[in-house]
Amino acid sequence: MTKTALIALILVSINSYSEEKTTLLDDLTGKHTCNINFNEKFAFSSSYSDGWFNVYKTHNNVYSIVEPYQYQETISHLIIGQNKALLFDTGIGLKSIKPIIKKITNLPIIVVNSHTHFDHVGGNWEFSDVRAIDTSYTKANMNGFEHKRIAQDFTANSFCIEPPKNTDLTNIYTKKWKASSYIKNGDIIDLGNRKIEILHVPGHTPDALALLDKEQRLLFTGDTYYDAELWLYVPETNLEDYQNSIERLVEIESEVDYIFGAHRTVRVDSGVLIKIKQALLKLRSTEYVFDKNDDGKQLFITIDGIDFVTALPVIEGKQGDTSKGGSGYDTW
Repeated sequence: MTKTALIALILVSINSYSEEKTTLLDDLTGKHTCNINFNEKFAFSSSYSDGWFNVYKTHNNVYSIVEPYQYQETISHLIIGQNKALLFDTGIGLKSIKPIIKKITNLPIIVVNSHTHFDHVGGNWEFSDVRAIDTSYTKANMNGFEHKRIAQDFTANSFCIEPPKNTDLTNIYTKKWKASSYIKNGDIIDLGNRKIEILHVPGHTPDALALLDKEQRLLFTGDTYYDAELWLYVPETNLEDYQNSIERLVEIESEVDYIFGAHRTVRVDSGVLIKIKQALLKLRSTEYVFDKNDDGKQLFITIDGIDFVTALPVIEGKQGDTSKGGSGYDTW
């Protein structure tokens, strides 16, 4: 989930334990407003962009493909080697992403998903080489998501321009897809003079992955970290796992120069993950006080400048049945 105008967020800054508060917000909505200034410092490619996908060259043979006109502001990253290219996520699926990829490279494409929420697997069905982590959660999500599970993300207010041509907002769904093979933590994908390491970083979802390009000093974090409020609300989220994953990434943060998230801003400088770790420690502190009547409702919290969207069951360590999968919008 990203920081946008669709949800009117009320974030209460928490800079000391004596001032800790939370704000509960339900169903306050406004229209998504176009703001692509977050990425204006990066090289925009007009020849690859098409009016829906904005493409930026963000590092050596790395292209970040943004969907800024729908409020998720989802980002897919294309990492190009000598012999193959890796596409990290395939967008929300409103418009085919494959023609954009073909403009950028004619190399064989390997798809890896940062996780399998609907807004990251929308174009998976377009590709034959999709490598997934082997979890029951992932396999359930391969069946796609019917309209009712993701409909709230596709109202007229979700867009700041007209949706892609022939989009039927009353019948949007995520198509089924399948894995061509399975990957695991520590696997190396050799793209040809470029090796990408798979990091399993569960927490946001059971199948959350990050990618490490050691030679180029790049870390791709998906929804484990992105430059907006961190969505740790849904039943498949496990806060203990998330904290462990953040701590793992903090251990290698000094070895990378840039971090590539999956929403809003295509790239940030390293050094932010230690701040997430410190904010999480406060979020999970036994001194934290919540209204027990808020069980299952969204809590919008800011701690030392880090924004979280979470829920009391998540903070209490509860988790839903992950074998059923999760769209990213399923609730407690």
